[in-house]
Amino acid sequence: MSTKSLKFSQEHEWVRTEEVTAYIGISDFAQQALGDIVFVDLPKTGAKISAGKVFAAVESVKAVSDIFAPISGKIIEVNEALNDAPELINEDPYENWIVMVEMEEPSELLNLMDSEAYDEFCKEGE
Repeated sequence: MSTKSLKFSQEHEWVRTEEVTAYIGISDFAQQALGDIVFVDLPKTGAKISAGKVFAAVESVKAVSDIFAPISGKIIEVNEALNDAPELINEDPYENWIVMVEMEEPSELLNLMDSEAYDEFCKEGE
């Protein structure tokens, strides 16, 4: 999948939108930094998430890392496949989203970076 249509947060989450629905996952940069992912602590369907707040966690062989919501909304689906195969995030972080959210404030997308700005952000952090 091309990352050109995605938006990114400074905490290395990505967002792909389809009207008022948003898919959220972690970036390739994040999964590489984490190493082999062994567990994903998924939130519950129906839960509300708020931009900037923790909504899930991933555990790798190196550490447990919080996942921050890049946007606010209501979780309408979680990627249940990650319960049995968390390594899917390592294999393709842009196909293997964590949650699907009904956005409350689509304008929050304006606070996120496009793929070019995110690439620059990652380079500056190295």
